[in-house]
Amino acid sequence: MASVEVSLKEMLAGVEGALGAAVVDYTSGMALGTLGGGKDLDLTVAAAGNTDVIRAKVRTMEQLGLKGQIEDILITLDRQYHVIRLVTGRTGNGLFLYLVLDRANSNLAMARHQLKRVEESIEI
Repeated sequence: MASVEVSLKEMLAGVEGALGAAVVDYTSGMALGTLGGGKDLDLTVAAAGNTDVIRAKVRTMEQLGLKGQIEDILITLDRQYHVIRLVTGRTGNGLFLYLVLDRANSNLAMARHQLKRVEESIEI
């Protein structure tokens, strides 16, 4: 099992083109940890904003009567991918992994695979 710090390092090191990563509690909107980012990418602000995205999607699924679980949410920008992966299991309920990628230098499929791997090993 991996800590938040180890999980963040695995998210950035394991994905080419990764610009920043966060582990976020979407019940509060607070980042439990961040790594990377910079003046143009405030991961704390992004964590809070993406919490609203998850809440809206969960609410919409409930209204539609959809029974499946959200694996991940992809936001595609002209120069970046923003990937949000909900953490499932007893130790991660209410958490999500957030990864920002440079669109020109990353492989989205590999990034999703790495996030799944991190999700399976994170322990809070």
